[in-house]
Amino acid sequence: MVKRLSAEDAMYYFLDGSGTSAHMGSLLVVDPSAAADGARLNYHSLVSLVERRLQLMPRYRQVVKEVALGLGRPLWVDDPDFDVNFHVRLSALPNPGSMGQLQELIARIMSRPLGRERPLWEMYLIEGLSGGRVAVLTKSHRCLVAGEANREIGEVVCDTGVVPPELAEDLWMPGSPPGQASMTVGALADAMARPGELVDSLLRGNGPVADIWSVADKSARFVASTVQQVVNTAPDSPLNSVTTSSRLFACAQVSRRDCMKIATRFDCTFNDVVLAVLAGVLRRWTLSTKDTVTHGETIRVIVPLRAREADVATTGPGHWVPEYEPEFVTDLPIGEDSPAVRLMQVAGLADRYSGSTRRLAPEMKPLLPELGMVPFADFSTRAFSQIFQRTYNVPISMSDSVSQRYLAGHPVEEIYTIPTLAAQRAMAISVNEYGGAVQFGFVADRAVVSDLPAMAGYTAESLDELLTSGLPQD
Repeated sequence: MVKRLSAEDAMYYFLDGSGTSAHMGSLLVVDPSAAADGARLNYHSLVSLVERRLQLMPRYRQVVKEVALGLGRPLWVDDPDFDVNFHVRLSALPNPGSMGQLQELIARIMSRPLGRERPLWEMYLIEGLSGGRVAVLTKSHRCLVAGEANREIGEVVCDTGVVPPELAEDLWMPGSPPGQASMTVGALADAMARPGELVDSLLRGNGPVADIWSVADKSARFVASTVQQVVNTAPDSPLNSVTTSSRLFACAQVSRRDCMKIATRFDCTFNDVVLAVLAGVLRRWTLSTKDTVTHGETIRVIVPLRAREADVATTGPGHWVPEYEPEFVTDLPIGEDSPAVRLMQVAGLADRYSGSTRRLAPEMKPLLPELGMVPFADFSTRAFSQIFQRTYNVPISMSDSVSQRYLAGHPVEEIYTIPTLAAQRAMAISVNEYGGAVQFGFVADRAVVSDLPAMAGYTAESLDELLTSGLPQD
């Protein structure tokens, strides 16, 4: 059955633009020889697994069709030429491949936008990692991921047990795609039920009459510039530079036990330690770009509000691609020399700002979503981008604590989330808890953060200095 994109899905769909694309993904590192039944993971077994799981996520066999003149939100339509082998691809590193080589390959893949003429996802089996390991990289457009029924494909192909669940035989046949005429008629029928929206769509459309909307667009820019005068803006930073399409990716992991040891010693939360580690990372990166860091200098980040909750075990298996959740803006004191004092400042600032309504982040969703028109989603995306582009420097996502995962019966050793790099952001960071480790994923604009591969070393150094730091003296 043909369905229309929700207002939120349409907003993410229209986030794509020059220098940015709203895709994200996962990196899974797997030992292909460790399956209980002795079967090895290869390209053919991965394709077979994906084919069986596609019945659980119909969007991954559908394309997005836009309505003429922008009279309604786009539609999810079955791809009549769907070919799983186009989406699941085989790649390899020169054996034995290093993590640096893997990260560079991922950077090139994530730099390419997804073609809109096909379903908006890709998966890569990357062979040749040292130790006989393989990596599975997924790349999905953010509009595909919405709720439990539409998880990111990397989560859907993984299991919580060694034995994959039995699924009924899938006899999928694509439905007949609607013609542009019927799509337009359907959009008009929806709009006629709400005449005001039809007028709004014609005036604000993304078709031939779109020029009329430029006057309102200029008004939005004026409002944005006015709002920025009263909003507590983030510090000036190259991390708010206009992004290009060229990406870099880096990953690092540290011991969760070490993080908990630090949290116990300093009487703070686990997430305080994680943020302090990142403060140390960003301090080192800043020092690599200029001679000194001034005392009191900060980098402003946006983090999930639940990062301030007490450390409790997650109910259920957990997800490493989190859904939208309330967020707040806080500061990482990169100008502080002492690692111990820096941790105390991180904890104090996060505790204070998480309770401040001025520091709560606006939800990323279309303005007046009940209208649900495509042009309005497009307009509200531009408005949000301009109004809130300077409210923070770096977004940080934090996943649930994820239980052991298996891919076709093979244990997954490492899981990294590859976050979306939005417009006006030159870096994004993800944090996962998996397999007794805290795993960090860094995505950046290659033109702005050319030394991103150094982040792995910065992460280990930042944790080590916290481990060896004593309590600050009164």
